Amino acid sequence: MTQIILKIRHIVLFIIFILVVLCILAKLLNGDGQIFREYSDSSKNKEYIFPDDINHATQLLNEASNKIEALEEKIISLEGRVPKTYPDVKFLNYLNRKRILVTGGAGFVGSHLVDRLMLQGHEVIVADNFYTGRKSNVEQWIGHENFELIHHDIVHPIYIEADEIYHLASPASPPHYMHNPVKTIKTNTLGTINILGLARRLNAKVLIASTSEVYGDPDIHPQPETYWGHVNPIGPRACYDEGKRVSESLTYAYAKQENMKVRVARIFNTYGPRMHMNDGRVVSNFILQALQDDKVTVYGSGEQTRSFQYISDLVEGLVALMNSNYSQPVNLGSPVEHTINEFATIIKTLVGGRSKIVHVSEVEDDPQRRRPDISRAKKILNWEPTVTLNVGLQKTVEYFRQELKRYKYSPRNKFVIGDRP
Repeated sequence: MTQIILKIRHIVLFIIFILVVLCILAKLLNGDGQIFREYSDSSKNKEYIFPDDINHATQLLNEASNKIEALEEKIISLEGRVPKTYPDVKFLNYLNRKRILVTGGAGFVGSHLVDRLMLQGHEVIVADNFYTGRKSNVEQWIGHENFELIHHDIVHPIYIEADEIYHLASPASPPHYMHNPVKTIKTNTLGTINILGLARRLNAKVLIASTSEVYGDPDIHPQPETYWGHVNPIGPRACYDEGKRVSESLTYAYAKQENMKVRVARIFNTYGPRMHMNDGRVVSNFILQALQDDKVTVYGSGEQTRSFQYISDLVEGLVALMNSNYSQPVNLGSPVEHTINEFATIIKTLVGGRSKIVHVSEVEDDPQRRRPDISRAKKILNWEPTVTLNVGLQKTVEYFRQELKRYKYSPRNKFVIGDRP
């Protein structure tokens, strides 16, 4: 409704402006108010002079400007009276409605999870420090009676009431988590301690978002939850890899010592709308480069493999895990594996354009193979991805295309693509 009002507002203002200009021109070019008078000098050349009516024209313009300004104020006042519309949510009574905290809820994964929980009719509290999250990801819920947004860094304790907690707070792309590795470690250690302490006090169920990075550069393929990993503890990615491993250790230490209800999701590569434009991951890199007719850069040989799941599938898995009675780690990812070269070709074909695929130096500690064994998720949660790569990529490409249209860029401020995982 607000967007419609804004469009009407712009149209009305434009029409008024055109009418004012036409009236002034008609006044100036016709009748007694004609501003151009022609006369001949001794050399028979034609010249023109401005009469006093130019003052009257200026007065008309000032009056029109004042009327337009008054109209703008009135439209703004009317907009404030129009109630904001929200997506239709399910009604739950007080017995079934839960109060759910989502840390990192303004991020890529968190915001989609918030959508799902809100549509189910629950009360949702988002705590985010906006390091990588954005208010625009959850703006559709701001002001809703079931939604609350808190600007908070989870490294510091938080004191609220909740029945369930989804702990998603942490930068997840290499450029972001390597930009401030100490902060990344703090978020995944102190932040997790704060959330687990809150859950213990509230006797709330808590889901910790872990990552496939806990497996490092794996020796076993595909990776089951029983695999302990092959991680470089002092490498450039260690702040995230080891931070998540410690986060899991803390979770199970609390569960054993305090008899808490915990869930751990090991999330594999995920893509979809609301991905950060400069997160430096494979999907966003390739799509942005292809849309801008830049070189599609593949790090290393391109024979590294990844599996990609669409965001809606991940959200289904997270909710199913939280609602289950299973407390051990569960892989959530796509079992369909592609080489980076194959993936670059798929995106280039889908987007079109004149981009060329080029190879550059490989990234340090870049895993060579990555694919989850999701047997546990199938058995325990009855879950597996359902969105095909082609369908998911089409939606993601369209999202990035619209984002680029909103961003007026020139060669000076085009998106600079960072390293991918």
